[in-house]
Amino acid sequence: MSTALPPPVGNEDLVGRRVLLVDDDPTVAEVASSYLRASGFVVEEAGDGFSALDAAERSDPDLIVLDRMLPGIDGLEVFRRLRERTSTPVIMLTALGSEEDRIAGLEAGADDYLAKPFSPRELVLRVQSVLRRSLDEFTPESPLEYGEFRLDPSARIATRDGERLALTVREFDLFEFLLKHPNQVFSREDLLRTVWGWTYGDLSTVTVHVRRLREKIERDPRSPTMLTTVWGVGYKFTMGGAPDAMA
Repeated sequence: MSTALPPPVGNEDLVGRRVLLVDDDPTVAEVASSYLRASGFVVEEAGDGFSALDAAERSDPDLIVLDRMLPGIDGLEVFRRLRERTSTPVIMLTALGSEEDRIAGLEAGADDYLAKPFSPRELVLRVQSVLRRSLDEFTPESPLEYGEFRLDPSARIATRDGERLALTVREFDLFEFLLKHPNQVFSREDLLRTVWGWTYGDLSTVTVHVRRLREKIERDPRSPTMLTTVWGVGYKFTMGGAPDAMA
């Protein structure tokens, strides 16, 4: 199988970014790392949970691709330990079949996931997408204030009553989008396309992120009053007023 890829046109700013690839399957690791390197990434590999933790601390990667099932300690436990010391974006890989298993990484707070078997080209696109959002290399934007919330897109910091919200990359993107479009209803397909930049994909990804965002912004996530479901249509964010850009 050829791993030659065209030059990364439009992604030159991502060339040289460090990716830690964690997978105990040598074939998967070899193919995936080849495609990532051909796209301009610097790739380090780890084959088990303990070496993954060591490599993450030693090399400080820009993004981690993490297999769900690993020898030693499994991927979810590796992810939890990583989150105790870093906010590095994580894409989970899973070979598990049920929907509950597939979204387990998202429930834990991963930024994205891919189900095995996957296209290595799709992995490259997912890595580029997550990195582009997390590295904040866009034109600075003015902060937004919305009730007790303050969101600074340039610094990628969201606070509630002055207390910082621990949002993942995708949760921040989703919250930012909803704050900028209050009182509008968006379907899961709309959100997948505009927030994730995907024209297709598992809609449960959106469902999980909405649920996790509610847990962090709602007083009672079981009875949400801001990020509400419009049954049969999608989701809407409202707080009785539109956000104002700060001078």
